[in-house]
Amino acid sequence: MSVNVDRAARVSPKADLRDGVSVGPFSIVEDNVVIGEGTQIDSCVLIASGARIGKGCRVHHGSVVSTIPQDLKFAGEETSLEIGDGTIVREFATLNRGTKDRGKTIIGSNCLLMAYAHVAHDCFVGNNVILANAVNMGGHVTIDEYTIVGGMVPIHQFVQIGCHVMVGGGFRVVKDVPPYVLVGQTPLSFEGLNIVGLKRRGFSREAIAGIETAYHYIYNSNLNVSQALERIQKEMVITDEVKRIIEFIKGSKRGIVGLKRKQVPS
Repeated sequence: MSVNVDRAARVSPKADLRDGVSVGPFSIVEDNVVIGEGTQIDSCVLIASGARIGKGCRVHHGSVVSTIPQDLKFAGEETSLEIGDGTIVREFATLNRGTKDRGKTIIGSNCLLMAYAHVAHDCFVGNNVILANAVNMGGHVTIDEYTIVGGMVPIHQFVQIGCHVMVGGGFRVVKDVPPYVLVGQTPLSFEGLNIVGLKRRGFSREAIAGIETAYHYIYNSNLNVSQALERIQKEMVITDEVKRIIEFIKGSKRGIVGLKRKQVPS
C-alpha cells in the first residue's frame, strides 16, 4: 500500500507517514509527526508537531491533535502527544501535547474520544478508554484502562480515575475515583460497583465479591479511609483487584470521592 494524500492537503516533507496512511482534503500535517500504518486522517484536521499516532487509527473531520499546551508556564520546549494503535478521535476533539513536567501527553490503544472531547497537557489515558461527547480534561489528569466517562463531564487538573470505572454524564470530577466503581450525582459520589462493566470484561464472581467487600469497608463500615485500609489488609485475602484498590487510595493526593450525602429534612 502507498500513502494517499489529497491534493488539497498540506503535508510537511519532514513528517513520517507510514504505509497505507491517508490524509483528507484541507488537512495539515506539520514537521516532526509520525503516523502509523493504515491510519486515516479525515478532512480539515490539524496534526501538529510532536504527534506520534499509532497504526489503524482514525482522526475525524476538524480534530486538532498535538497543539501546544494551554498552560502559561509552557516555554516552547519540545514535547509530544502519543496515540496508541486503533484509537478513534471523533469530530472537533482537541488534544494538546505535554509540557516539561511530563514531556508528553499519552492516549492509549483502542480508545474512543467522541466529538468535542478535550485532552489537556500531560494527561495519561489508558487503553480501551471511552470519553463521551465534550468531556473536558484539565492538565495532568490520569484515566486508567477500560474506563468510560459520560458526556459533558469536566475533570479537574491532577485528578486520577482508576480502571474499569463508569462516570455518569454531566457530573463534575474534582476528587480521585478509585478502580471498579460507578460514580454520579452532585457532589460526585460512590454509587456502587461497575458490575455490568466488570461482568462484560470477564471478572469472576470471586473477584467481584472481593472488590465489593473492600468497598464495604471503605464506604459502609463507619471507618475513616485509613482505618478501612488497615482492616482490609488484616482481614481480607489480597487479590490483584484488592491490591490495586489499596495502592490507588494510598497514592491519592486529592482524596477519593465519598458517599452521597443524606438529605436532612427541613
